[in-house]
Amino acid sequence: MDHAELTALLTPEGLRLVDELDGASDVTGAVSRLRASGLSPDLVSAAVGQARLRARARAKFGPFADRMLFTRAGLEQATRLSVAARHAGRFRDNGVRRIADLGCGIGGDALGFAGIGLDVLAVDADEITAAIAAYNLAPFGDAATVTSARAEDVDLSGVDAVWLDPARRTVGHTETTRVGAGDWSPSLAWVFDLMSRMPTGVKLGPAFDRTLIPDDVEAQWISVDGSTIELVLWSGTLARDGIRRSALVIRGDAAHELTAAGDTADAPVRGLGEYVHEPDGAVIRARLIGEVARSLEAGMLDPKIAYLTSDAAVTSPFVQSFRVREKLPSDVKALARALKERDIGTLEIKKRGVDIDPAVLRTKLKLRGPESATLILTRVGSTRLALLADRV
Repeated sequence: MDHAELTALLTPEGLRLVDELDGASDVTGAVSRLRASGLSPDLVSAAVGQARLRARARAKFGPFADRMLFTRAGLEQATRLSVAARHAGRFRDNGVRRIADLGCGIGGDALGFAGIGLDVLAVDADEITAAIAAYNLAPFGDAATVTSARAEDVDLSGVDAVWLDPARRTVGHTETTRVGAGDWSPSLAWVFDLMSRMPTGVKLGPAFDRTLIPDDVEAQWISVDGSTIELVLWSGTLARDGIRRSALVIRGDAAHELTAAGDTADAPVRGLGEYVHEPDGAVIRARLIGEVARSLEAGMLDPKIAYLTSDAAVTSPFVQSFRVREKLPSDVKALARALKERDIGTLEIKKRGVDIDPAVLRTKLKLRGPESATLILTRVGSTRLALLADRV
């Protein structure tokens, strides 16, 4: 999106077009009709792009998406509103009343802050992105101020705490690529210095190098519906006493959190039991597998692979659990014969520690039949395992 497109969209006619196209069952026909009416092709194209982004955005923003504007890159990088609300709650519960959102993007987190009554200073270095954030935050009036500036240049006097999302990708509104930590904006050195001086929450990718995490902050990995989406570092009063590692697991409307004073030791290795448990990605990233294993009276299948096994018929919000039916051959042809003999036509394939493409394997298995199951492919040492199982 360029300035001309944004200017065209931020008019009554442009916004009306977005609404009209968003509700159209035949977008192609609507575009042809609008162009025939004499409207600018650029305006129609920009409105079509916004309508498509709005449809995708409902997964993150629900009905709020219906009055928002987006860039493609901004939507991809935006925090889900349900997660932003949880972040906002931590600030509010720690007495924060005015917060600076540095690197606000299209305003996803700022919506969460303003939505629970915090005053927000939202800042983004990109002028177009900041303008879109201003539109998205307009319903909150004076409670949300948006400006375009570098994070390093913002006056933080009068601010109780900071939320910071460093730019970790190349500049752009459509296609962007990841850059190394040395090229982030603001730099990690600046971010960590700020964290040492005032209460700060920093949003990072879940695969952030753990060796760079300061010792005195709380590191919280977050997953939503099975996908590990982010790591947040909390400093100052925002970091909870005695907690340095956390895994927040959100599934639907339910949320569960596992916390510890640090990385926990893994459980001992044991032989295959009646159940196999796959820890949530946030638990794995937080290195809290041992905590979950002990709650399940489980052990590791292999010391280097994140599968647990147990005999007890118990599960946990922090794992997906499977009851093992039997071991099957790991050879593809023999495996296909075994599945055919069991009339399995619907198969969920899970794998860890083995170099297998589930999509390619599924084609080779030529599944047919009325039965369903889960196939767990892994290894213990150098020995491959193929386990036929059912979800608990």
